[in-house]
Amino acid sequence: MSPLPPAATRPRPILLALAYLAFISLGLPDAVLGVAWPSIRETFGLPQAALGAVLSSAAVAYFFSGLLAGRFIGAAGIGTLLAASTGLVTLGVVGYASTPAFALMLAAACLLGFGSGAVDAGLNTYAAQNFGARHMTWLHAAYSTGATLGPVLMTATLTSGGGWRAGYAVIGGVLGLLAVTFTGMRRQWDGGPAPSARTGGEAPVPAASVWATLRRPRVWLQSAIFFFYCGVEVTAGQWSYTVLTEARGLGTVVAGTWVSLYWASLLAGRVLLGLIVERVGTVRLLRLSTLAAVAGALLFALPQVPPALGLSVLGFALAPIFPGMMAETPRRIGAEAAAHAVGFQVSAATLGVALVPSVAGLMGEWLGLAAIAPLLVLVAVLLAVHHEVLVATTS
Repeated sequence: MSPLPPAATRPRPILLALAYLAFISLGLPDAVLGVAWPSIRETFGLPQAALGAVLSSAAVAYFFSGLLAGRFIGAAGIGTLLAASTGLVTLGVVGYASTPAFALMLAAACLLGFGSGAVDAGLNTYAAQNFGARHMTWLHAAYSTGATLGPVLMTATLTSGGGWRAGYAVIGGVLGLLAVTFTGMRRQWDGGPAPSARTGGEAPVPAASVWATLRRPRVWLQSAIFFFYCGVEVTAGQWSYTVLTEARGLGTVVAGTWVSLYWASLLAGRVLLGLIVERVGTVRLLRLSTLAAVAGALLFALPQVPPALGLSVLGFALAPIFPGMMAETPRRIGAEAAAHAVGFQVSAATLGVALVPSVAGLMGEWLGLAAIAPLLVLVAVLLAVHHEVLVATTS
């Protein structure tokens, strides 16, 4: 069971509020691309696999931003990092809305990825060391809130005739307001406790070096789990709409609703499971969740099963995995190496975001869109197997 952080290191309410707003801003644009993609593809005359180029551009920038996040925080503070990074995300989304060419859309994806990566790595490092498993789960519920609202906004814009550019413009406006909020409140955050490694109420633990952290086998195993987890989450979120509309013949509104249900299930799981994670135990909950994720992926892969069932089970099952793994990082890796380990995990997650959906796109081109669902099952199985190996090595 993951204990609550000691009172001395608990953040002020204003810091929690800022963290929740930041995770909402991370999630808001992330789930939109899958819904908008058929329209974007038609606008620019692109093949299905071109979605991988957008995801890869954002992922490369996200990857390097995550690795550099610790230095950014040390140089400027979390408040300034939040303000600047959310500003970059805003510019990226506005770039999506206004780009006249697909090549410029890839440049905008880099801005979005770089901004998101800094926020993600910085806040996950801080939260893993200071917030405890409950708040960590609810922070990722805030991400799911943004991820749920994004497809709803885009679907509403598409069905009303506004087009995908108008959808991104609305989201860019919301993110701009968040960036302004972070700018005005940045000193409130920087006045809080520093994101250094702590053990209870004791003095800060000296940080391990990057290379010392990389020599720990569990770092690599946990990073692999984040790779497979994000591969499942993003592939389901980005490709399910296209699979449902172009392979299974569902309408725009119905398919968009089921995709929103997937993200809503992820949100509901994080809200509800956050209430019990410290009572049930993080490790036990993670083992159950990885197995349930395999079941959800199997249900979605069966055309005769209503897609709403498979997507809702999958979303709910995935809910506690990312925050739970993050919350367990200081215990499994050691507080002295946690900051580096979290950065590596965020980077591995980014690779999963880039590679697995890209492979899904290639399979959709070569074998047909129906091949994407079995790939989802395979990656879910790999996720569950790797987590069981990790549990065996830490039990």
